[in-house]
Amino acid sequence: MERIHAPQPGETSFAGSLPSELRRPLGPRDPGDAWVEGDRGRFWGRFGSAGLLVHDPSKGVLLQHRALWSDHGGTWGLPGGALHQGEEAIDGALREAKEEAAVPPENVRVLFTSVFDVGYWTYTTVVAETLMPFDPAISDPESLELQWVPLEGVRDKELHPGFGASWPGLRRRLLDLPDGP
Repeated sequence: MERIHAPQPGETSFAGSLPSELRRPLGPRDPGDAWVEGDRGRFWGRFGSAGLLVHDPSKGVLLQHRALWSDHGGTWGLPGGALHQGEEAIDGALREAKEEAAVPPENVRVLFTSVFDVGYWTYTTVVAETLMPFDPAISDPESLELQWVPLEGVRDKELHPGFGASWPGLRRRLLDLPDGP
C-alpha cells in the first residue's frame, strides 16, 4: 500500500509554520460550507456533498484518513466535501479531490455515480478510474494520510459510517458483480 503522510505537529508544510492544531479551516469559505439538519440527521453541505472514489487497477482505491477535527474524524473515506451553489456533483467531487488530494481531473475518467438522498440533502459518490497514474498529495488540512488501498483491504479500515455502508454496493458496481452479500 502506498501511503502519503501529513506533516506531524511542529513540522512545517503547505500551512506554513502553524502548528497542526491551528490548521483547521476557520469559518465557512463558501455558502455551501454549512450543516443542514432534518428528521434524518445532520449533514455537511448546504447544497449537498460529493466525493471521488478513484480506482487504479494496479494500486486499488484512493482513501483519505480524515482529520481528527472533521465529522467522524480519524476514519477513512473519500476525498470530497460540500458542493458550491449550482455546482454539479461530478464537478464538485473532482474539485474537492483536487483540493484535498491533488487528484488531477484530467487523469481520471468517471465511470458512474451513486446518490444517497435523504430528501433534504444528498451525497453523490463519483466513481472514476485512472487514465494515467498519479501520486496523490495532501494539499489541505483535511487529511491525516492518503493511501492507495487494494479493493480487498478497504473493509479492513475503520471507515466513515456513510462510506462503510455504501462500500459493498460500490465495490460490486466497480467490479461489475451481481448484487449479493
